[in-house]
Amino acid sequence: MIRLNDIVVKFGDFTALHDINVHVKEGEFFTFLGPSGCGKTTTLRTITGFIEPVSGTVVVKDRDITHVPIEERNIGIVFQSYALFPTMTVYDNIAFGLKLKKLKKAEIAQKVNEIAKKVDLSDEQLKKAVSQLSGGQQQRVAIARALVTEPAIICMDEPLSNLDAKLRVQLRNELKQMQKDFGITTIYVTHDQEEALTLSDHIAVFNKGVIEQIGTPNEVYNHSATEFVCNFIGDINFLQSEAVSALNRAGGRVDPAARNYIRLERIHVNVESKPGNVVLDGVVENREYYGLYIKYYIRAAGQIIKVIEKNDGVNIYEAGQTVQVVMDPKDVMAYPGG
Repeated sequence: MIRLNDIVVKFGDFTALHDINVHVKEGEFFTFLGPSGCGKTTTLRTITGFIEPVSGTVVVKDRDITHVPIEERNIGIVFQSYALFPTMTVYDNIAFGLKLKKLKKAEIAQKVNEIAKKVDLSDEQLKKAVSQLSGGQQQRVAIARALVTEPAIICMDEPLSNLDAKLRVQLRNELKQMQKDFGITTIYVTHDQEEALTLSDHIAVFNKGVIEQIGTPNEVYNHSATEFVCNFIGDINFLQSEAVSALNRAGGRVDPAARNYIRLERIHVNVESKPGNVVLDGVVENREYYGLYIKYYIRAAGQIIKVIEKNDGVNIYEAGQTVQVVMDPKDVMAYPGG
């Protein structure tokens, strides 16, 4: 569906993208993830035509569109700021692209009303000025405007970042459902790891203009290809030498010269040890209560080890309490030392 082949983008002497290669399948929800300034939005803007690469090609459905004008690419775009016309009605905002295509008034009305229903905008809301709507409603208008022209692809640049946390989660779920219902190929840009993991079929993790890993959410989380990815995707423990020695004394094969990490949920507190597991004596230094789970900070093997345990309402450990930390050496992710 979409192929980026050896894309290089430069701004003056600065190389923003280094040999970017991506393949997005038809109907897929594909996320570009990374910190600010890593190149994810630049890649999106290269696909949409706002930026022209110095080398490489953008291919959609076997057609090279690298130098095709924006308006001829048939790509819908939802910007971070939504880029709506605040004084125009919701109806006119959604209809804007259709009017540019010079569709008949009746056809425009039909398409606007159909898309409004699909994104849960009422007839009453269609008559309002965009400035009268909430942030969540404006986001729906931006999505409707992008989808009403029936593009082959929709590109979204941090569309939820301006919303409060609760609404962000709600709309994230709605967004994924909409994408499934429409079956439209979607490229999504975010710096939010949780957003990427919950929404995506595949994720490309960007760092300083290069892609460190492309994979499913499970692959990038549980089988992080690089040390950067393992640190960027979710919380993690870096295991210092004393903990590594303890793992190896118990039969683990952990390279002491490597940089070794283990996810918080792979470690357990006061559970029965299985063959091959390592048990470390520790003391709870602090805890964070999240309701569904509890995050413990436990001093063991000469360092603080973070553990996430499901909150059963019974086994809750207090600061100062002595506990046993149990982990499996097979869950350690190792990266070259240095």
